[in-house]
Amino acid sequence: MEFHFGVTEVEESAVEEAVIEAGAREVFLIEEPMAAAIGAGINISDAYGSMIVDIGGGTSEIAVISYGGIVAGNSIRIAGDELTEAIINYIKKEQNILIGEKTAEEIKMTIGSAYPSMTTEEMLIKGRDLQTGLPRQILINSTQIEEAMKEVMLQIVAAIKATLEKTPTELAADIMVNGITISGGSALIKNIDRLIALETGIPVNIAPNPLECVVRGACKVLENIDQLKPLLINSRR
Repeated sequence: MEFHFGVTEVEESAVEEAVIEAGAREVFLIEEPMAAAIGAGINISDAYGSMIVDIGGGTSEIAVISYGGIVAGNSIRIAGDELTEAIINYIKKEQNILIGEKTAEEIKMTIGSAYPSMTTEEMLIKGRDLQTGLPRQILINSTQIEEAMKEVMLQIVAAIKATLEKTPTELAADIMVNGITISGGSALIKNIDRLIALETGIPVNIAPNPLECVVRGACKVLENIDQLKPLLINSRR
């Protein structure tokens, strides 16, 4: 079984052609969750099942890996960008204040929480009052931002659950023991591991340096290209 995460074969070919035209002699393509798993330190060649959830900016990539291959996978165009947009829309609706993407991103990473915390954090933000058109400051808190992100978070959780439902029983049992590994920028949102763990009933681990997992994984593949070439999408065509 072959998975094409977030792109079609036509799009993959277009990327190859563009890179060749830009001057590269050879192009290697690898599924994003496979690169993330390698960068997160997961032993992809192990017989045991491992699950990686890479929540980037534009997509969330979910994969169950065993024996160096993806056994079950899912890709949804719901991730960090949608969480940011949800914050913008929430503050616009509830506070009648328009904020920019940069401010929303800062809110998300500073006081954003995927699950209620023991303490409530606050943040003073600036925006444009939609009634007067003038700049205005308001105080928001982590409980509000959790509510703002809730629907998007649950869509990501639903995609994880759907992937688990497609996973062979033996590998699902391995994941119950080994846990789910989260990577990508949104892995840094407070309590995202707790939310996914409570919703799935499976332990969740945040990968070391989650922002860098895909890049680190791709570099490791290039460093060991002869050994890891079977992992490449274009080598399997």
